[in-house]
Amino acid sequence: MSSIGIIGAGNIGRAIAAALAKNGIPATLSNSRGPESLADIVAEIGATITAGTREEAAAQDIVFVAVNWSKLPAALGDLPGFGGRIVVDTNNPIEAPLFKPFDLGGRGSSEVFADMVPGARVVKAFNHLQPHLVAGDPASEGGKRVLFYSGDDAGAKAEIGALIDRLGFAGVDLGSLAVGARLVQFPGGPLPALNLVKFD
Repeated sequence: MSSIGIIGAGNIGRAIAAALAKNGIPATLSNSRGPESLADIVAEIGATITAGTREEAAAQDIVFVAVNWSKLPAALGDLPGFGGRIVVDTNNPIEAPLFKPFDLGGRGSSEVFADMVPGARVVKAFNHLQPHLVAGDPASEGGKRVLFYSGDDAGAKAEIGALIDRLGFAGVDLGSLAVGARLVQFPGGPLPALNLVKFD
């Protein structure tokens, strides 16, 4: 099975770690302050989640990036190239607490993000649901809570789609980054914060 790293231990990063832990999936969680600062958090999340450095998280097969937009350059800037590994863009181009959107010059946020992770196969996912829903029970109303994903590499999308299924969510492929990532981008897209359920 692919190894997993998470860069960012805020609400989204912790929610992803919690979803993985509930399903017995190991992952390395990191932040800008070092593994020692995460000791209590990983102990609370579950036994399969370990604290690591940003470099250790970035070296895994699948790397989730969940960092405030303005801090992305610092979080990613000095890492080695990703060499074809999968990087999941969970970010939105806003800055809390004001929720002021960043000017991306007309580009989609995932297009801008992809420039920060050279050599990565980027998949946009896990950004449209509120963190408590990502960490919570994916079963809802007799169906499965929907998680959207998109990307330009079919193999990378298939791997993230399989992981979404393993976590118990209903994955919905929105196509390429140019199309799908804009649909879930907040602000601007029509799909953020929609809590949708798929019935078999």
